[in-house]
Amino acid sequence: MSPAVREIQAEPVEMDRPPSELGESPVWLDDRAEFAWVDIQRGLIELLAVASGRVRTIPVGEMIGSIAPTRSGNLVAAVASGFVLVDLGTGRVRRLATLERADPTIRMNDGKADPWGRFWAGTMGIDKRPDAGALYCLEPDLRLSVALDPVTISNGLDWSADRRSMFYVDTPTQRVDRFDLEADGLGLRNRRTFSTQALADGSPDGLTLDTAGGLWLALWGGFAVTGYGPSGEVEARIALPASHVTSCTFGGPDLGDLYITTAFAELTEAERATQPLAGRAFRCRPGVLGLKANRFDDTSLTV
Repeated sequence: MSPAVREIQAEPVEMDRPPSELGESPVWLDDRAEFAWVDIQRGLIELLAVASGRVRTIPVGEMIGSIAPTRSGNLVAAVASGFVLVDLGTGRVRRLATLERADPTIRMNDGKADPWGRFWAGTMGIDKRPDAGALYCLEPDLRLSVALDPVTISNGLDWSADRRSMFYVDTPTQRVDRFDLEADGLGLRNRRTFSTQALADGSPDGLTLDTAGGLWLALWGGFAVTGYGPSGEVEARIALPASHVTSCTFGGPDLGDLYITTAFAELTEAERATQPLAGRAFRCRPGVLGLKANRFDDTSLTV
């Protein structure tokens, strides 16, 4: 690794609750000053009130892949069977859309809202079999379409501040890809490689962008988050005491904190013994600012 690469330290943010089995989809809720994430296999949404340190849990009743804030102040979620709206006040869950290809061997994975108010989320085979997944796009009027098909492990995605590009990970490719967008945010085209990850250093998982055009990539099996410059050059590395790093997002009052989720799923007993912090969420100050989370446009819906 180049001597110019910055090494950044991270610390766990919550230690008074059990760790997440498969923590994923971190997001900063700026209107509530809360850090939220999901525990996929347990079907839980976790919300950390940063000021008090208290964690609140909302069960959704099935596996949950990802969440995003909505314009009305609630959450949209991708669950095993489709998409739901979650009332953050009551915990009530309302069905929005159901996947036509119902298959108990398929589950939702990472997702995020785009700058136009849509929610994108992808699927994967629970057994990780090739080409079992797809990337879906949920419109505010609840129309559901397939944006990419097939994929194997649909994973991290985010949009550039100028709304001209979408970054996307299909984990087994060991790449972060970049698409050009039409003015309305659709019409994915000109797919190309932004960065390639050596398998020995981990596999690409969730990601987030910063205001300078840098990209921060979680590495499953890699004990790290890697920070890339706008041209795909490695500029920073955040070492973590857990191998299965799943995703990251910017948060805090100035969007200068990077929150990171991890998992203990798929670790052997011996590995868990040497990684007691696996499944914890972490936080660091990487020296750049993030973008505010996009919100799904639910203004015409009611929970």
